[in-house]
Amino acid sequence: MPWLGHDFFPNTDSGQFILHLRAKSGTRIEETAKLCDLVEGSIRREIPEREVDNILDNIGLPYSAINFMHSTSGLIGAGDADILVSLKEDHHTTADYVQRLREKLPREYPGTTFYFLPSDIVTQVLNFGLPAPIDIQIEGTDIEGNREVAARMLQEIERVPGIADARIQQAFDYPEFDVAVDRTKAVQGGYTERDVANSMLNSLSGSFQITPMFFLNFKNGVSYNLVTQTPQYSIQSLEDLQNTPLNAATARRPEILADVASIKRTNEMEVVSHYNIRRVVDIYAAVQGRDLGAVGREVTRIVDANRKSLPRGSFITVRGQLQTMRTSYLGLLGGLVFSVVLVYLLIVVNFQSWLDPFIIITALPAALAGIVGFLFITHTTLSVPALMGAIMCMGVGTANSILVVSFAKELLLQHGDPVRAAIEAGFTRFRPVLMTALAMIIGMIPMALGLGEGGEQNAPLGRAVIGGLLCATVATLIFVPAVFSLLHRRRDPSVAQEHSEGAPEPISA
Repeated sequence: MPWLGHDFFPNTDSGQFILHLRAKSGTRIEETAKLCDLVEGSIRREIPEREVDNILDNIGLPYSAINFMHSTSGLIGAGDADILVSLKEDHHTTADYVQRLREKLPREYPGTTFYFLPSDIVTQVLNFGLPAPIDIQIEGTDIEGNREVAARMLQEIERVPGIADARIQQAFDYPEFDVAVDRTKAVQGGYTERDVANSMLNSLSGSFQITPMFFLNFKNGVSYNLVTQTPQYSIQSLEDLQNTPLNAATARRPEILADVASIKRTNEMEVVSHYNIRRVVDIYAAVQGRDLGAVGREVTRIVDANRKSLPRGSFITVRGQLQTMRTSYLGLLGGLVFSVVLVYLLIVVNFQSWLDPFIIITALPAALAGIVGFLFITHTTLSVPALMGAIMCMGVGTANSILVVSFAKELLLQHGDPVRAAIEAGFTRFRPVLMTALAMIIGMIPMALGLGEGGEQNAPLGRAVIGGLLCATVATLIFVPAVFSLLHRRRDPSVAQEHSEGAPEPISA
């Protein structure tokens, strides 16, 4: 069990992957498009042409808020892009291509951040909209202090075996211009701080936000928005920005921005993220070549070690698929224990005894051992489908044990010899038990092989059922009768002694 490993759901080879690239903060969208063309060439050199079906690029931010609401890639600016690659049917393992691209692309394009997003619908749903299965979220008002803690934790997390695509989601180096208005000079010219801000907003972003204007076309009855804005090609340098004309009703004479303000370069956050009102810094990470449970334990240890270095009033939480997996495991393991207890209580009511139901459920530990052993042999990690298969196996294993014990109980009432009753019950119920188990095992073989697109999702369920029933069937036919004879001889030794004395003496050779 310690070497088995556990995931939330098995990874599937959907024949496609999504590569997200993030250029340096402040990159214009046309430069991002050129970078995407170069990265596409690298992908085509890595993946054979006969296996590539289609490559699609989504560059920059969506135009509509509706499209942005359904995006899971964590877009923050014009330097972001998603490259969707779909492969043909007869392709090699997608995970191998992803692993090679993770090693190759950062070396070819230094300064660009690359990470892979969940491409199949199951993983996207399990991540609950997050672009990675592990999300370490630092909440608090001291954003600079949280940034230092996040940077220190990122260095430790990158050294964890199995971690891939670790990064801080928020960019803190977005270039900007800080315009400092000299209010004394502005007032002397008849301008206020608001006049200067409105003039820059009108020139750079358009007039629609401060002075909406409309044109009604009488021919078709459609109203069109009229927007006044300085063309982007007219602002190519800092001097062009300083020559922005100022406008105010109380102005004594025309002025430009350089007359009343100074401009300096600085950096700022490219995006501001909130969770329950508080500002957050997110550390995202994916898993490669290792189970999520083992990686999650080391990540949790790093988080707990850095919790004491958080600024005052800040909190740190591990979210994403890792948190959901732990919650689901607690529920499923509790359901597995509850199913065994419930089956035991139901059999107690049916048999009107506490001993015989205990004999019946003695086959279940063998079923659990078979489940773990078969998953280990097939190199399958423990997952939600595997636990569901374990719950199914409990019912079938208990039903087969009931067949043997109930018949042994009837034979015990006839002749009173527990050993003879156990042997006869095992011999008589051998065929029904074997047929029931084989029917279930043979029916699960196609599922256990994981054939077809997405077959890896249900393969652990079939393997858990097959392994559990193989061991449970052997225990039902051998171990359960032995326990039956042992406990019933101890329960009523006089009957056992009486039948042993009446038995004929063995003939010596």
